[in-house]
Amino acid sequence: MGLDVTGRYRYPPPDPNWLSHVHEDVLEPHLPIIDAHHHLWEQDGRPYLLGNLLTDVHDGHAVAATVFVQAHYGYRTDGPSHLAPVGETEKVAAMAETAARRGEPCDVAAAIVAFADLTLGDAVDEVLQAHHEASAGRLRGIRHSTSRDPLFPDGIVLRPAPAELMSHGDYRAGLARVEAAGLVYDAMLYHRQIPELTALAQARPGLSIVLDHIGCIIGVGPYEGGADENFRSWRRDMANLSLCPNVKVKIGGFGMIVCGARWHERPTPPGSHELAEAWRPYVESCIDLFGPERCMFESNFPVDKAMYSYRTLWNAFKRLTSDLSAEERARLFSGTAASTYGITAPATALAESHA
Repeated sequence: MGLDVTGRYRYPPPDPNWLSHVHEDVLEPHLPIIDAHHHLWEQDGRPYLLGNLLTDVHDGHAVAATVFVQAHYGYRTDGPSHLAPVGETEKVAAMAETAARRGEPCDVAAAIVAFADLTLGDAVDEVLQAHHEASAGRLRGIRHSTSRDPLFPDGIVLRPAPAELMSHGDYRAGLARVEAAGLVYDAMLYHRQIPELTALAQARPGLSIVLDHIGCIIGVGPYEGGADENFRSWRRDMANLSLCPNVKVKIGGFGMIVCGARWHERPTPPGSHELAEAWRPYVESCIDLFGPERCMFESNFPVDKAMYSYRTLWNAFKRLTSDLSAEERARLFSGTAASTYGITAPATALAESHA
């Protein structure tokens, strides 16, 4: 199931031939979308860069803009180590500018969520400024993963973060600088850490927080076979988190192997009907608890691409929201992401499309 020699679960590579076994018509091809979370990288020698992203974005859905999230790509190889992540922002901004010069209808990486070591505390200001200067005006947020789980002491995908990192004084000092800079904090963690995020959100009510991947519910190892209990505990913790008005949620990431996704082991990929039914309890819970104004859909590509195509993914989200109002759907597919990450030009076009 993707367990490597280090004992960690690794993302399986997308298989275009396998994905081609399912081909659906695009549902509601004119519904505007902002993809609230994707990566650009070269993972294990396999690139997913501008051309790869545009192939997916142009596969039928009306994707007006995207939000790039850090993935340890293209770091600087010289200079101070704390500024090495700025190399990723430089390279992603360059790809975004290339797409713009070509006249691409999608504003690629309209918002960039970069990495900065928040344990630098007040000193992280230098890194934030460097990201800002490298981003061509696209910097909108910072992500420094706190992911760890007590049942995986050696990590699941990567090495675990220090215990209770979100409560550490230096980390919180770094977050205070993120808040002062007017940036969003993207929270990457595992589901049993949601109460830690709730405590952080209560302690820093002025910090804009976005929970990635609905809190990344682990479904492998000791958690395999315990989906019902996982869901109950997750929903209870999400209900508490939803009481913090400064927290929003990205709905997606269901194709991560650490969440127990195994569609890639089948002869053919799942269709959007199957995905919608599998995801329904989680999607409906997020919308019920946080409301459409605090939820946004994400692709999490290319990570999730091992399990289903870009077209199928967005078809599933459209099926799941077919009973909602036009205004609610506009928020989920574009409006919440636009307001959260300051994506102003597409937001205007999106608003006009629903007028």
